[in-house]
Amino acid sequence: MGSHHLTWLPWVHCQDHGYAGSGSGSSSGSSSGSSSGSDEDRQKRWAELFDQLDLNKDGRIDISELRTGLAGRGLSRGTLERIVEAGDTNQDGVLDFEEFSQYLRSHEKQLKLMFRSLDRNNDGQIDAAEIQHSLHTIGVNISLKDATRILKSMDKDGTMTIDWNEWRDYFLFNSLSNMEDVARYWKRSVMLDIGEQLTVPDEFSEEEKESGYVWRQLMAGAMAGCVARTGTAPLDRLKVFRQVHGSAVFRGNVLSGFQHMLNEGGPWSLWRGNGVNVLKIAPETAIKFTAYEEIKHMMRGSDQTRNLRVYERFLAGSLAGAIAQTTIYPMEVLKTRLTLRNTGQYSGLVDCAKQILQKEGIMAFYKGYIPNMLSIIPYAGIDLAVYETLKFSWLNRNTGLADPGVMVLVGCGAVSSTCGQLASYPLALIRTRMQAQASLKGDPKPSMLALVRNIVIQEGVFGLYRGISPNLLKVIPAVTMSYVVYEYTRILLGVDIEGRRGGKAKDV
Repeated sequence: MGSHHLTWLPWVHCQDHGYAGSGSGSSSGSSSGSSSGSDEDRQKRWAELFDQLDLNKDGRIDISELRTGLAGRGLSRGTLERIVEAGDTNQDGVLDFEEFSQYLRSHEKQLKLMFRSLDRNNDGQIDAAEIQHSLHTIGVNISLKDATRILKSMDKDGTMTIDWNEWRDYFLFNSLSNMEDVARYWKRSVMLDIGEQLTVPDEFSEEEKESGYVWRQLMAGAMAGCVARTGTAPLDRLKVFRQVHGSAVFRGNVLSGFQHMLNEGGPWSLWRGNGVNVLKIAPETAIKFTAYEEIKHMMRGSDQTRNLRVYERFLAGSLAGAIAQTTIYPMEVLKTRLTLRNTGQYSGLVDCAKQILQKEGIMAFYKGYIPNMLSIIPYAGIDLAVYETLKFSWLNRNTGLADPGVMVLVGCGAVSSTCGQLASYPLALIRTRMQAQASLKGDPKPSMLALVRNIVIQEGVFGLYRGISPNLLKVIPAVTMSYVVYEYTRILLGVDIEGRRGGKAKDV
């Protein structure tokens, strides 16, 4: 991420001189009220911060100055817009110093209430056990290890506790109003669909399931997937062509591959097969999520509050992925056939299905099923392992900073997905070739191993990676499109990237 301005704010190294109820242990004598210097000290700090954020020195802060000044704190545009909206009393779209300081004063009061509700033993410090307990009371069960990880991300002085100053500095620019908001912020993750197999689903609390938040989040993910897949469909079609036809048809580079497809069917032919690719997102997501929840329920057995370990989540996610893939697999075969079709070969999805059924029989809809199932494990396993490793190495290098921003998580997701693809690509290539075989009933069907042997003999080991270049080329645009649509769809559906309900911000 590089260095960021205002990653930690100017008052981080200052004591909260006499701030009412600061709870820092040494200042307990001032907790009953504010000393004469308290408000002056806060006003001075706010003035320093305002001056740093006011980049053009016009005495006002707008949304673009907030985005620049607070880069690196993991804040979405929706959060920054709510800050301006909440403080902007004269409705001119910007904050002057009076509005800015009034917003901070109000928000600090809310943060103080939340700090006190967390500090169960009233010692002015929050420890990992108190974080674990507070999340447990609202239906989010985490291990003490995870609670300690949360604590470390906020603990700047290495005491393994969070005092009032650390709490305030960490959440000052997050428009969180209650512990449910804080819980969602702490466990925030991004599920991005770039057209490949999805990895382990996100965890949701009971409250989120009952409120309908889960399905709004899944719908936002599905919408993002539709846009990302449609935007990168030409690269996906080129990948499938290169996988199936090998070096016999495509000897050139990516551009010559596009030229071949354009000559055969015109510009619209680049999107062949995209319709069914988009159509299968919703059922696959719904089946996978439902199966994941049921498998977790069985794994927990009698202790339904137990927090699953990483390998258990991976196993549950892989099984859920296998169930979803088995259910929608005929659509995968149809997608491959429609992607590869010549002009006029099929009139549409139904005609394609009818022709396959008549000429090849019902089992044709499960061609390539075995290599597809085998590819799920290495893809999901490596994807999850690399993602977790990158995310936590970022947290370890940036101790005391806010949670990884959304773009850090997106970057981790792009790298981990690429690693997963590299590991599982030969199996994906074999699956696609088997799906593409339009054999007549009774014809011999080459096995998975026979196909591998033929490819290695004819094209060498690199033949197993044919078509990977367009596949890797689509990762960055797919992730970018998916993230942008995901963020704005969540806001539209009433849940923004921090998990809060949408709509106007409450008076904070």
